[in-house]
Amino acid sequence: MADQSTKPKVLVADDEHVIADTLAIILNQSGFEARAVYSGEKAVEAARNWQPDMLISDVIMTDLNGVDAAIQIRLLLPECKILLFSGQAATADLLDRARSQGHEFEILAKPVHPQDLLTRLRGAG
Repeated sequence: MADQSTKPKVLVADDEHVIADTLAIILNQSGFEARAVYSGEKAVEAARNWQPDMLISDVIMTDLNGVDAAIQIRLLLPECKILLFSGQAATADLLDRARSQGHEFEILAKPVHPQDLLTRLRGAG
């Protein structure tokens, strides 16, 4: 994790651009260094190149879903904290499948209230 002199790096992934951008803005204004990407594939690519301390990702995305992206990112960056969020029922099946493969992910329901997210992130550090 980042030391006190650097801001924790947070990667936000959501195929709804407004949500990803808004979360990144809120995080940047709240003491984090955040970047937004708009797909699971881009999240894995950004994680490889930027090496964030945390990933916040929507679960249901069009190319690579958030659970599979989180699994790939955890393999690349075992110390990366992962927080998933979703507004869709299909999430349960994806999380059960990940759990059966030995992956546990924390999940928030959409819509995510920014204060709840910040509280959760600060607790994850």
